Amino acid sequence: MYVIVWRFAAKRGCEAEFEAAYGPRGRWSNFFRTCDGYLGTELWRGENGSWITVDRWRSEEDYRRFRAERLADYQSLDRELETLTAEETHIGGFTAV
Repeated sequence: MYVIVWRFAAKRGCEAEFEAAYGPRGRWSNFFRTCDGYLGTELWRGENGSWITVDRWRSEEDYRRFRAERLADYQSLDRELETLTAEETHIGGFTAV
């Protein structure tokens, strides 16, 4: 399994909309579901007003293929939903050992 982890701060007043868009049944998950190898997304809310997402993929190769094939769509959705975030940090990609 391969996971991609991001840390976010939602814009003030957009927290519920952020959770709806970035959660396991949100816009990102629905987009990823169209791609082979996607296993699901988890959204975790921190005590300090931040969130992390964990996007699970069958393999790093599945994720990289998805990014290569759907990059323009990915960037478009990212631009659209950036109105909900005050901060976005890519923590990294991790492979299960």
